[in-house]
Amino acid sequence: MSGYIYFTDEQKERANSVDLVDFLQRQGEKLLPSGRDKRLARDHSITVRGNRWYDHSAQEGSYAIDLVKRLYNLSFPEAVSLLLGGEQGVEYRQHNKSSEPEQRKPFVLPPAHTDMRRVFAYLIKQRCISREVLSEFAREKLLFEDAEYHNAVFVGFDEKGMARHAHKKSTVTDSGFRINVEGSNPAYSFHYISKSPYPHNLFAFEAPIDLLSYISLHPQNWKNASYVALNGVSEQPILKLLGMYPQLDHVVLCLDHDAAGIEATERIYDILMEHGQFAAGQAQSKYKDWNEDLKAQHGFTPIPAEEHPQLLLRDELCEEISKFTWEHQSADCSVDVFRKTLQNCRGNPQQRKNALVKLAGLSVLAATKEYKRISHCRDLSTVESRLKYSFKTYQNHGRLENKLSDIGNSLMPLFLCSQIETQSEKQSCAESFEQLASECLKGAVLVELSIQKAAEKKQEQGGLCLS
Repeated sequence: MSGYIYFTDEQKERANSVDLVDFLQRQGEKLLPSGRDKRLARDHSITVRGNRWYDHSAQEGSYAIDLVKRLYNLSFPEAVSLLLGGEQGVEYRQHNKSSEPEQRKPFVLPPAHTDMRRVFAYLIKQRCISREVLSEFAREKLLFEDAEYHNAVFVGFDEKGMARHAHKKSTVTDSGFRINVEGSNPAYSFHYISKSPYPHNLFAFEAPIDLLSYISLHPQNWKNASYVALNGVSEQPILKLLGMYPQLDHVVLCLDHDAAGIEATERIYDILMEHGQFAAGQAQSKYKDWNEDLKAQHGFTPIPAEEHPQLLLRDELCEEISKFTWEHQSADCSVDVFRKTLQNCRGNPQQRKNALVKLAGLSVLAATKEYKRISHCRDLSTVESRLKYSFKTYQNHGRLENKLSDIGNSLMPLFLCSQIETQSEKQSCAESFEQLASECLKGAVLVELSIQKAAEKKQEQGGLCLS
């Protein structure tokens, strides 16, 4: 958006008061029920209610403008304009502040039923979970049946043995009801800590039933490991347990086999690396989640896994980039060539994709040449491999126009490399070319996604015309 746009205080207040459920659904976002909140399907850590949002992984939240800036990589004026209806003149529903509760209730466990027959029947017959596993969790008071609605209640305790978190799941057939008890502390979600004093694994899952399903699938010596359900995709429970129990020396991320789970796995892995937890890996279910794997073993038809569309495109585009680099190893990597290629990114979608693939290839070649100048071991194959496996889907959201602008801004400083002298400066220059290649790959993935969506939309419209 060019030029400065002035908004009155009243306009900014109206933008910040937009009902986020209404707004997000009309942007095509899928929202999932999460108690009184709605959870963003593409990022389970973000919940919205009214005009407010909260990111449970980052432990921060605010009002509508900040969320729109964050989700769509927009500037403040662009976000305000979009919330006010933009050029389309759309009017979004305003949130009624008087409908919000004044304060949060303190955490209290719901009263327990005298027995657990309905919970056991549901978890064994419908979810196929091992009776022995359920009995162990019940003995440890980590699982019980509530008295009023016969929900399964999964309890999380703190280091002093005090209940601090509880998650309720309906035992009614085909009911999707699940909710955290109000006042629950997300850092102490449902978990099982092995009594083994020796170093062992911590397995992390999205939901309690996934956790119990994994143990049912892998019963041998299961008590020699520890387990935690994140009740979504927040890293808080993992970091809390790592701080509390030094014997947890390796984290295994076992999140859902779908786009949201894949993004969360990448994000939490990076957070663990930032916290110095270098012993981390992942285990992926064959079907959508571990309970689907368990049900398939018992003859049920499972929900299939969902691969991340960006990862599928990453693989295809990396092959195109590799083909370019191997065919043009002596290519001119001068500033003029980069400039001309960047200009082609302003053409139609196919021209943009081709230009970004070429820019990525040129950046890979430039990085390889810089590494060769300092006798570094990173050759062309290594740089290409690093490009592919450094790609993170959770980092690739937002508008393509902004990404193209970032690519252009980062391009010019790279051609000062000829003026640097030290080995460390030359290595830094090579790594900057690698980063440029990474941004070009991300841009190419976004363009290809837009091409595919346009083709799907055209096909749908053609189908409607025929009908």
